[in-house]
Amino acid sequence: MKYFTGKFLRLRAVSVLAVLLFSLGCIKVKQDRETARLLKTEDAEQVELIKEVNRFARVNSMRAKMDLKFEDNSFAEFGMKESYRNADGEVVVQRPGKILLKVQIPIIHSDVAQMTSDGDTFRVAILQDGGTGKFKKFVKGTNSADYSKLQKSFTLTDPGVDKSAKQGVNAFANLRPQHFTDAMLVRPTDDGNVYTQSSIFQIEQDTSVERKSPVRTVMRGYYLLDEFAKQTDGSLKIARRFWFDRVGGIRLARQQIFDAKGEIESDIIYGQEGNLTGSGNYNNLPLQITVTRPKEKYAMTLKYQSPEAVTIGTAFPDAAFVLQNSWNLEVVDLDQKLRESSALQQINSNSNTSGTRFH
Repeated sequence: MKYFTGKFLRLRAVSVLAVLLFSLGCIKVKQDRETARLLKTEDAEQVELIKEVNRFARVNSMRAKMDLKFEDNSFAEFGMKESYRNADGEVVVQRPGKILLKVQIPIIHSDVAQMTSDGDTFRVAILQDGGTGKFKKFVKGTNSADYSKLQKSFTLTDPGVDKSAKQGVNAFANLRPQHFTDAMLVRPTDDGNVYTQSSIFQIEQDTSVERKSPVRTVMRGYYLLDEFAKQTDGSLKIARRFWFDRVGGIRLARQQIFDAKGEIESDIIYGQEGNLTGSGNYNNLPLQITVTRPKEKYAMTLKYQSPEAVTIGTAFPDAAFVLQNSWNLEVVDLDQKLRESSALQQINSNSNTSGTRFH
């Protein structure tokens, strides 16, 4: 009896397994799921990537008319950001880190702000504030200083101020001209640094394809060229990372600059390439540059108005990069304010310590 019972159970188990396999075979797998389209990539050696960086670095000075667009990312942590209307800009840059930037109202070309950096210090003149006159300032400071503690001082909360004026003044007050020098004048590679090459693939949206197209989502390949600076103790610290688009050739598409802590200081995106000047000597250079500053929570896009009218190679006097307060604006010395803030914190700290009692 046990023999027949065991045989029956085995036959039943086989029957159930057969039914399951048959059922699985009848399930129709959906085939129309959208997947990223893998784009064909080109190969390059590290020496070619370094050569491309140094090709960009051939530009040692530039003067250009540009369209500027600001984005305030102050609310990025909440998934929001505010974009401001485009402004006209005139930019003069020169190595090793000098820049003059004039921001103007379109059409009438009235200056909204002017700013300079001589490589060590910066000056910003806020010339328009919506007509109130309360926020016209002449701000100056040191390039290497960290003014994050003072940032709230330059965020306008006065309910009586026009919203658009408030946005504009906030943007310009926190803008630093030196943030754009390394974006427009890429520094050449250094034999004293260490470079490594790697590759990465990213899923992106192909904006040249219609939004609803099933082939809009693509997987694009990049080369990464990391630059490491040697430290006095023999260690290495990342300084820059270059992204090279490998689709349809090798193109420098992005540059990331890191601070002393290894955090991203500037994230620079290079747009479609074209020819600058009419000389034929500066071809295949970006016609649009977007600089994102995560710490300052803003981004600015610079686009050449007339690429053929750009001037490259002119030597400008040092005085051109030291803005003078010819408008007699109220001066805001950020270094002095930083010292005052630190002193006040120290006083408060000592007060709290002296007020502590142990029982």
